[in-house]
Amino acid sequence: MKAAIYPGQGQPITIEDLPDPEPGPTDVVIKVHRCGICGTDLSMTKGEMWDYGPGSKLGHEYAGEIVALGNEVEGYKLGEKIAVLPSGACGHCEGCKGGNHILCRNAASAMHGFADYALVPTNVAVKLPDVLSMADGALVEPLAVSLYGVRQSRIQPGDKVLVLGGGTVALYAIYWARRLGAGKIVAASRSDRRKDLCLEMGADAFVKFGDNELGEVIEALGGSPDIVYECVGVEGMLSKAIMHAKLYGTVVSLGFCTHPDPVMPAMGSYKCVTLQFLVGYTMRDFLYIADQMDKGHADPKAIITSEVPLLDLPATMERLRGPNEETKVHVRL
Repeated sequence: MKAAIYPGQGQPITIEDLPDPEPGPTDVVIKVHRCGICGTDLSMTKGEMWDYGPGSKLGHEYAGEIVALGNEVEGYKLGEKIAVLPSGACGHCEGCKGGNHILCRNAASAMHGFADYALVPTNVAVKLPDVLSMADGALVEPLAVSLYGVRQSRIQPGDKVLVLGGGTVALYAIYWARRLGAGKIVAASRSDRRKDLCLEMGADAFVKFGDNELGEVIEALGGSPDIVYECVGVEGMLSKAIMHAKLYGTVVSLGFCTHPDPVMPAMGSYKCVTLQFLVGYTMRDFLYIADQMDKGHADPKAIITSEVPLLDLPATMERLRGPNEETKVHVRL
């Protein structure tokens, strides 16, 4: 089979020929059909401090069809559609006690989505209902990132919400804030390129970063936000989020910035702001999305802007590092 491999130290992704995987007793093998390119794939293949490391397989937003079963597998059958929670869980460590697989330091990764076939332990394989497509399935993982973030922020019905950013995490934070009962929602970004998508996902208004943004957000929300979701992940965004938050408000960091991002503690302290850092998701989130994805107010697939074959992945990732008009690119296998 062909699979994407990261050589390390910021070198370009390569597409290599590897043996087809064979299932262990409790594994399934899936033929991968779709895998999304994530901003993390771009940021963690630059050869910087936060890096996937040499020889890493890539692809964590993926879905496919079961083509082989381990001899102890029960409850799954050939031909079923599967989305994958791409982090294993040992079930015993502190990270697992909180239900968040990403925080498990012991289990093997299941990031194998940029490949013709993927070996998937059944404890991270999520069945997709017949009504969902493979494109839907490859969106379960990014939807889960934002669902986990919105749930962990303890959003309350009627809360005023500000979402900073216009990328996938931001768009889906808007989507879930709307579904989980937010009052007014404002999206804010440096560019209005994704304004229409923000509104489609459930935002009531869009504000462009600038000198007047503070007042524009307050006017659009009818007050300062109860919760600010920072979904950009670049320096300066935490300070911006704190600046917007109301007294006793909450700032949730979902942008996963991999560089130092200074904040002025006094500004946050003078508002008694709660600053929450989050990453990952739980199996509960994946199962909820698989069951409820087709029942929302908007189609999550609206963010998909293009599809490319696996062989085009290296060039596509290089293209996405520069200025582009993409939102979510799917590798089609």
